[in-house]
Amino acid sequence: MEIKNFDELSSLEIDTLREIGSIGTGNAATALSQMIGKEVRITLPEVRIMGYNEAIEWIGGPEQVTAGVLVGMSGQMSGVMLSVQKLGFINLVLEQMLGHPIEDYHQLDELGKSTLVEVGNIMISTFINALSGLSNISVNLTVPAFAVDMQGAILSVPMAAYGGMSDYLMTIGGNFVCEEEQVPCRLLLSPDLGSLNFLLKKLGVAE
Repeated sequence: MEIKNFDELSSLEIDTLREIGSIGTGNAATALSQMIGKEVRITLPEVRIMGYNEAIEWIGGPEQVTAGVLVGMSGQMSGVMLSVQKLGFINLVLEQMLGHPIEDYHQLDELGKSTLVEVGNIMISTFINALSGLSNISVNLTVPAFAVDMQGAILSVPMAAYGGMSDYLMTIGGNFVCEEEQVPCRLLLSPDLGSLNFLLKKLGVAE
């Protein structure tokens, strides 16, 4: 039976999505480790299904300024995925890859932005590759977009631009740990309902 709303997900389906989130973020941590040349692990991620407004509050509130890398999905899964890059995460990347942290988002230069786009894109690609491998589906990704803005704008405006997405998102949150320093990992995945039903069917858990 196909679901018509994220609220209709069974406990087995949610547990399966949680397992994908855990594996995907583990792979993202491995990719980040390779990029910065230092061991990075991730704490046990929390995977939840949230409405847009709840998700915005979960990442810090609509008026908090942050950076984000957004990638669109097509092929056998349509939707968007967003990597929310808070200042702690940004400084972990910039300090290890470029040798200088920043105190404010406005200090980001073009090289810094390009580096963050590359890191965000590789993390998202690694996550989606894990999802594709587990479910045996083909997903194409768009060129990543980068923005520094209030979180409400970063989340709602690009999502609306894609149109036809669900009112709910799969939120994946944990902490990257590098040299005993912890920085937040925040990923948001929003497949349309047709894609979600197809994914659950391919995973063998659709009721």
